[in-house]
Amino acid sequence: MEKKLYFCANNCVMTSQEIQSIKQRFSIIGNNPALNRAIEVAVQVAKTDLLVLVTGESGVGKEHFPQIIHAYSARKHGPYFAINCGAIPEGTIDSELFGHEKGAYTDAKTERRGYFEIANGGTLFLDEVGELPLSTQVRLLRVLESGEFIRMGSSQVQKTNVRVVAATNLDIPKAISEGRFREDLYYRLNSVEIKVPALRERKEDIPLLFRKFAVDFAERYKMPPLRLSDEAVRLLQSQYWNGNIRQLKNVAEQVSIMETNHDISVDTLRKYLPTNELQQSIQLASRPVNNDTFMNERELLYKVLFDMKRDMSEMRQQLNGLLAGQTTPANPPINQDDYQTVEEIHEETTNIEELEKESIRRALERCAGNRKAAAEALGISERTLYRKIKEYDIL
Repeated sequence: MEKKLYFCANNCVMTSQEIQSIKQRFSIIGNNPALNRAIEVAVQVAKTDLLVLVTGESGVGKEHFPQIIHAYSARKHGPYFAINCGAIPEGTIDSELFGHEKGAYTDAKTERRGYFEIANGGTLFLDEVGELPLSTQVRLLRVLESGEFIRMGSSQVQKTNVRVVAATNLDIPKAISEGRFREDLYYRLNSVEIKVPALRERKEDIPLLFRKFAVDFAERYKMPPLRLSDEAVRLLQSQYWNGNIRQLKNVAEQVSIMETNHDISVDTLRKYLPTNELQQSIQLASRPVNNDTFMNERELLYKVLFDMKRDMSEMRQQLNGLLAGQTTPANPPINQDDYQTVEEIHEETTNIEELEKESIRRALERCAGNRKAAAEALGISERTLYRKIKEYDIL
């Protein structure tokens, strides 16, 4: 059997058997060249203590690569922790990462060791690092540069020896330009970047992944595995897959549970694909994929909603000031007839909030209450979703 060689940095050579062994160990499915390249880089960089930034869209499987790096490093016998930075409330993220002393804040009844302390000698995976507050980014930069940190409520400097691997699905350069992420932290984290391809860039892997999910669900639910027609396979491969592998798995589970006939035709499969996915699949069939030309439809909806709410809030403030006679000579006269009344603006804002609330409720229902999956389906962070659930009192 011919051995295919994969070349990585510093003349490292990996055989196809070695690549396949890693995939089996970490439950990675597929033979896409970009996926293989990401695995090669992870294995090669594992031998060093360089900081690594794993990038890619939500649902592509970024969490596998910090595990590979840890397992093939000199720290493999040390602790490994994965922290979802987007799921931890802003008020407690510093305590989670760096610890706190007793009495550091109201609910600090006892002292607490943070992850940078308990992971000493091991690896810390910071998922959704782009969601960290700016104040926490400053503390993170310090510990990355010097290995030093201070617990909340303490003045004692402590040292740690932790390997950090970070991941994000954000456009970090854009976040930097918007003032939401520190540029110096980005360059510190991005010593080596591992790019994980989106599912639509791995069309040849889609049937393999779907088949694996179908077999897993067949075993779990004690039923025959799904069998797709050739046309159904082609339909799967033509999809845009906003949610990537996670969405494909969700579709496989729905079909496995809902269909009594497990010979799946293209018409049957189409019932489980969102309408916008079908529309985008037509576009994909007629032109090459260009990541810059697409945007998650739900993410766009949320951006529009939040922008409209912000604009209406500004308009309301301007109109209230106008009615109170607070216009300044520097401002041109404002024709009140050109503006809605405060009541009309309030009514539209309420409608937008209702639409936003309904979108969140539907996402939670579709994801069976899984808030992480719902947040990713909506294109927002878990922290934002938690805040909205509390704001709208969604059960």
